[in-house]
Amino acid sequence: FIIGNGPSLKTTDLTQLQSEYTIGLNRIYLNYENMGFQPSFFCVTNPNIIEQFSQEIDQLNSIKFLTYRTRHLVENRWNTFFFETRGQHDFYTDLTNLVWSEGCTVTFCAMQVAYFLGFEEVVLVGVDHGFPNSGTPNKLVVADGPDANHFHPDYFGEGVKWQYPDLAGSEVSYRVAKEVFEKAGCRILDATIGGNLDIFQKVDYYSYF
Repeated sequence: FIIGNGPSLKTTDLTQLQSEYTIGLNRIYLNYENMGFQPSFFCVTNPNIIEQFSQEIDQLNSIKFLTYRTRHLVENRWNTFFFETRGQHDFYTDLTNLVWSEGCTVTFCAMQVAYFLGFEEVVLVGVDHGFPNSGTPNKLVVADGPDANHFHPDYFGEGVKWQYPDLAGSEVSYRVAKEVFEKAGCRILDATIGGNLDIFQKVDYYSYF
């Protein structure tokens, strides 16, 4: 299960995933108290997040996959791999050289990790693919109030630097990931509750339990 950071997580019982393999993204740790567990794996590729929250990320016990550009900010490296980024929408099936493609969204990175680790079925949760507050893709801004785009008001709360999402670019990457998985006889499913992404087959989250 790849756990995104959309508002739908507020109505998703993630405690059901305690015994599953999971990949958490960005500031998912703000939800750990509600989840009752830390994900098996953890991905961050946006340097703005690591620059502002490196101390918090440093304390996480999940196996971490982080962008190489911010390696100097991370001290706790026993469980951390640093990845260089190449290609805008290239899907890397072999990550032994510690290279991936960011694909306009960290979720694309998580999909490459899941493929490399050998998972034949990947299920998205909390990938809402919709942002009430957005603007020019990738524009760097400073939040001036509570965050309505994510599951927690402090996710990118007041004073935090963040970039507007590139939904169109993300969709290009998702289609690439879907093709790679399907050619290998694998699949990506979308169990996000009320999500706006229409690229992957929709499934009922609670049907898994």
